[in-house]
Amino acid sequence: MSIAAGPTRSRKPRNFPLYRTLPRFARDPLREIERISTEAGGRIARLDLGASHPYVVTHPDHVQQVLRKESENFVRDGTFWRPLHGLFGDSIMSEYAEWELSKRVLQPVFSTRTIRSLSDHMARAINDAVVKLDEPAREGRPIEVMPEMGRIVHDTVIKVLFGDKIRQAEADRLIPAMERLATSIAFRFLLPFVPRSIPLPGDRAFSEGLRVMDETLYELVDRFRYDAGEGYDIFTALCKARHTEGSGLGDAWVRDNLLAMWATSTETTTVALTWIWPMLDAHPEVTARLRAEVEGVVAGDDVRPEHLHRLPYVKQVVQELLRMYPVGWIFPRIALNDTVIGDVPIEAGQTVLISPFLTHRLESVWERPLEFDPERFTPERSRTRHRYAYFPFGGGPHQCIGRHVFNMEAELILTAILSRYRPKLAPTDGPVQARIGATLRPDRPLQLVLEPVRR
Repeated sequence: MSIAAGPTRSRKPRNFPLYRTLPRFARDPLREIERISTEAGGRIARLDLGASHPYVVTHPDHVQQVLRKESENFVRDGTFWRPLHGLFGDSIMSEYAEWELSKRVLQPVFSTRTIRSLSDHMARAINDAVVKLDEPAREGRPIEVMPEMGRIVHDTVIKVLFGDKIRQAEADRLIPAMERLATSIAFRFLLPFVPRSIPLPGDRAFSEGLRVMDETLYELVDRFRYDAGEGYDIFTALCKARHTEGSGLGDAWVRDNLLAMWATSTETTTVALTWIWPMLDAHPEVTARLRAEVEGVVAGDDVRPEHLHRLPYVKQVVQELLRMYPVGWIFPRIALNDTVIGDVPIEAGQTVLISPFLTHRLESVWERPLEFDPERFTPERSRTRHRYAYFPFGGGPHQCIGRHVFNMEAELILTAILSRYRPKLAPTDGPVQARIGATLRPDRPLQLVLEPVRR
């Protein structure tokens, strides 16, 4: 792995005009933005989209400037942030004082001590969810990957979010509603400058998913209005903060943060654990090493948190998976004041797009960037890497506060599945490609055949 000594110096960004980019964007937006990034080669690119002219920033030095060194100048606001703010409101996914308040309340939930107390509950939930795959495994019946990964993730996240305070019927309503939101927001995410008065595909499904989410979450908030109870879960922390005298916090604030944490902890983990199977199917040598490590450590037991420190290759596989398919593939920032990035002037009010997906695939930053190679993440090689060459959870003050929970959850789920089964991906009609949206989902359904491991 190598990284260029520094970005190309130029007072003018590489410009990509609408007449050249729009037809390709319409056919395959992800491939087009990849092509633009490759052609720019780490230089700042300017997209001429007609109604908007955002800058695309990919070089680690420039990413570090936006997310860390000038984080107060580049904020989560503006046209490109509008679809997400409309969904999450004034939550941990917002900006300014609203973000600071939510982070202050939620940070203790993700402390090392609290995560340690949650980890046993998480592992039990994962084992209980994974064992439900025994029936299709015994029958040789293929499972559809994304729905099954989603079921396992949701069963786990419910414990972290709500503890024992949510009823099963409520959880059963939330899961399909969240799926509807995640898939229907794609056009609003891609075309944020289109007014709400102009209907786009997915708008009706999005509204229905949001209605179910709101009804369910507000019912839950109302049930614990006067007594939040005890527990280390996120819901309890939010309710206790609202009860604090003089807090001025209302039901909407609790709802906004619950929805933000639900969406960011379920959709992202589900998508990542869906991509792992085509990656492993294409790399049998990685699968063999992974399986040997899991079998040597877990040895037929249920997976437990204490297993993870003895599974370094599992961790490397998850890290490389997030390099290829980071949980947040692109996110916008808007400049509050004039500044300069890489010798390119950025005026106040201009939008800058940051993309872990693009940075993680730069040839000037990574050797063989399109190859899946967990050896990139040995401790020795990780120590020499630019801090912002790899940032699947963002960076700076807004770095995802739940990243340690995500890593633990993904490693536990992957280990639990491999300790019980030998998964084999069913053949697909052509190579699996990423489909653009709020996250990068596969462009077709994937199926696994699970061969039970003798325990």
